[in-house]
Amino acid sequence: MIQLPDRFNQVRNSEMLARSQVLRRSWPFVIDLCVAGIGLACFYGLVQLARYWFGHPMPSITISLSPHALPLYAFYSIVRIWLAYALSLAFAIAYGYIAAYNPRVEAFMIAGLDILQSIPVLSFLPGVMLAMVALFPTRQIGVEMGAIILIFTGQVWNMAFSFYSSLKSIPRELREAASIYRFSHWQRLVELELPYAAIGLVWNSMVSVAGGWFFLMACEMFVLGTRDFRLPGLGSYLQTAASTGNASAISWGLFTMVAIIVATDQLVWRPIIAWSDKFKFEQVETKSRIRSPLLHLLQHSRALHTLRSHTIQPLSEAIYQKIAEKRHRAEASGDPHSAATQKNRERWNALIRTVIIVLAVCGVVYAAFQALALLKDVQRSEFVQILEGALATFLRVNVALLLASVWTIPAGVSIGFHPRLARIAQPLAQIAASVPATALFPVVLMALVRIGGGLGVGSIILMMLGTQWYILFNVIAGAMAIPTDLREVATLFRFSSAQRWRTLILPGIFPYLITGLVTASGGAWNASIIAEYFHLKNQTLQTLGLGAVISAATDSGKFHLLLLATIVMAGMVVTINRLVWRPLYRLAETRYKLGA
Repeated sequence: MIQLPDRFNQVRNSEMLARSQVLRRSWPFVIDLCVAGIGLACFYGLVQLARYWFGHPMPSITISLSPHALPLYAFYSIVRIWLAYALSLAFAIAYGYIAAYNPRVEAFMIAGLDILQSIPVLSFLPGVMLAMVALFPTRQIGVEMGAIILIFTGQVWNMAFSFYSSLKSIPRELREAASIYRFSHWQRLVELELPYAAIGLVWNSMVSVAGGWFFLMACEMFVLGTRDFRLPGLGSYLQTAASTGNASAISWGLFTMVAIIVATDQLVWRPIIAWSDKFKFEQVETKSRIRSPLLHLLQHSRALHTLRSHTIQPLSEAIYQKIAEKRHRAEASGDPHSAATQKNRERWNALIRTVIIVLAVCGVVYAAFQALALLKDVQRSEFVQILEGALATFLRVNVALLLASVWTIPAGVSIGFHPRLARIAQPLAQIAASVPATALFPVVLMALVRIGGGLGVGSIILMMLGTQWYILFNVIAGAMAIPTDLREVATLFRFSSAQRWRTLILPGIFPYLITGLVTASGGAWNASIIAEYFHLKNQTLQTLGLGAVISAATDSGKFHLLLLATIVMAGMVVTINRLVWRPLYRLAETRYKLGA
């Protein structure tokens, strides 16, 4: 071996050190340039979007099947889905928080959530679209807001259920610590509740966005009688291609959608999952953490560090200090005048709440009577058809849930327990979940017809394709949330596979599994409107089912059938939730709650 002089080694080491320091300095600069470029691109996109939305409404839109139209269509669809997601996230946090901490309205709000998640998107379509168009009659934004609200109705419910169940399962010692340190409501939300619910909320956000892609076709291709509410977008492109049987256009549309989903996974979900892993409730740090190169680079950005240290942190500290000072002044002032003022304020607040409740009840009662007046036009044969369709859809929903649970539970536990497997399987699952089953359904349906099957079997496959991801992603979140120390105890005592599943895995994932099954059940009922009634090559295929009745009534403008079928579907879903899922929720909140 040749021995190099010490001086040469020192020079070489100093050069390597200098090179590494240059790289450290250059990388944050490159990241800052990328962040600036993203900001400029977002600003340009907002300008173009504002010009389109606030322009005059388009009377009739022809969907081009040229691949050159896909970039603009994809941009429009991405904006609709992410605006709907932002609206869903805000609603889920507010709704779940109010339901979890107000026992007087908790049962009413959860019942309302059950009903709302059971109402199909097509049942919202006519009223929402007509209302938005009437609100903005001279601008394109009316139809756009209608589509965003409808995508919101397909995304929000599982997120609200997830946040509510996370709040109900916060360990008692964490609540006591927040009380001892005298956290305000805002501090408790930011420092305890949102971090504890982060893992479940992130994974449900992923499946919500996937659900947005699933219903994108229906929201962008809505026609009510002679009125055309179609919008340019990726969903309308795929639906038009599927209706005309254009295999080349379907391939281009799916390729574009998969590219968007892969980019979303790498640029959004992977960094967020790696970031949320730090909120895992455990006493022993896990050996292997989920990593994201993009998150690592963003954390070392000088611009973002400056923004955080000079803006976000001082602002949050100022807010916390003002809250503490306000509470201290309230406690220090114990004079009768301030007590009388507080009592007057409470009386006025109670009066305002009472007036609002009375007005809301009167409005609901009036609207309910006006809606029920439509049911006078329902014929006896139509009522029998709805009942038979309800039974057929009920059987298909339960078969789809059973088939989905068989593979999603073990697969979700394996992904959640093994970060290396998660790095490979999570992007694949996100891609598969986000590709709309409605885009794949023409191929599946034609294959079933060739082998002698039909829409009756195909509808079960479509329901499973559209709803199995609710179960999978919730199981993954539940498996990831199981503390590492409990898993190490199971290894230390050499539990067998059966013992591990019985005493650790199933109890640990149980609250998440119930959330996944509830939302998957509601999603399967919702998916029936597409699974049982499908346009293929300029012809309509349908089978006996409640979803087919709703879709046919929407196409023909028979609002009395649409209303009755929606009431029957909502009633069945709420009844199932009351008899099956609600007791299981209570069991998850009591027996399988993680705590000391």
